[in-house]
Amino acid sequence: DSFGDGNGDHPRATAVWLSGVHAWERNGRLGPTSIKLGVTADQIAARQLGQATPLPSLELVLERPTAISCDSGDCFYSNTITWRDETTPLEMEPHPRVVFERLFGDGGSAADRRAQARHSGSILDSVAEEALNLERSLGAGDRGKLAEYLDSVRDLEQRIGRAEARDEQAEIDLPDRPIDIPEDFEEYATLMFDLLALAYQADVTRVSTLMMARETSPRTFPQIGVPDQHHTVSHHRNDPDYIARKAKIDTYHISLFGRFLEKLRATPDGDGNLLDHSMIVYGGGIGNGNLHEHTNLPCLVAGGGTGRLKGGRHLAYPEDTPMANLLLTVLDKAGVRADELGDSTGLLNTATLADV
Repeated sequence: DSFGDGNGDHPRATAVWLSGVHAWERNGRLGPTSIKLGVTADQIAARQLGQATPLPSLELVLERPTAISCDSGDCFYSNTITWRDETTPLEMEPHPRVVFERLFGDGGSAADRRAQARHSGSILDSVAEEALNLERSLGAGDRGKLAEYLDSVRDLEQRIGRAEARDEQAEIDLPDRPIDIPEDFEEYATLMFDLLALAYQADVTRVSTLMMARETSPRTFPQIGVPDQHHTVSHHRNDPDYIARKAKIDTYHISLFGRFLEKLRATPDGDGNLLDHSMIVYGGGIGNGNLHEHTNLPCLVAGGGTGRLKGGRHLAYPEDTPMANLLLTVLDKAGVRADELGDSTGLLNTATLADV
């Protein structure tokens, strides 16, 4: 429901997908400079699971952000699916090289990366010492701001320490640093999925999001016989030819995702593999692109959840079941406690989901 604020169907689909919260239009109820949504499920997980890793979460996207063609909604809502809080959308990174250097640094070897971490640590030590000296001359209000700053410095120190310990304990074979976004979409998607798998393998992060396409995506897929833009194909108007083209795109996307799952399955992790120890939700915020329907969303939950999930079943829930109920249940299975998420009404039937 747009609630009369004019926000387009496509931005709403992106925004609500992981939040369960209605996206408020920039020129709507909150005034000319306001955006408002809600914390997304991944960031709720990152607050807890991200405490043990150098990066609390990782946000990737396979299309560059845009400031136009956002279907009458604010482009903030179209360019990301992850929000730290109700007014802070997180930027999703499209460049493989930036992702690689964020994960592993720009050093060519593990020794180089450890040297970088030690150098960063020494700089933070100096910053903290200078800040403490400054504190003596500040008033009460400024001391509060300085305390927040020092908390951030200490958080960075802890993350650098965890990164050093991780590099000392485990070595993984890293690919060459990517140069730029590959022109071939399949190569691009595979590269980003591979970086995500490496991030899990190296325990750089345990929480991630990857958006395969923006809403109203203009991408074409001539490599699978679909020369039309994705968005155009989604409005098939019940034309059998366009419905078949849309099915080709969906099948292509799920095949790329499937390769990622196979890579996780092939990567040893503890007493199993990375897929055994993961829970991954795949899907989108529009159930019927032709009619812009946001009901009957097809979702895939993959991974073993360290014994908490079993695959191989198709489950149908009542039509009025909020998507947020599934996300809340996945958080619960991951050991992340949250009383509610957006418009959630409770957990899904636990006994049923245990058989997913």
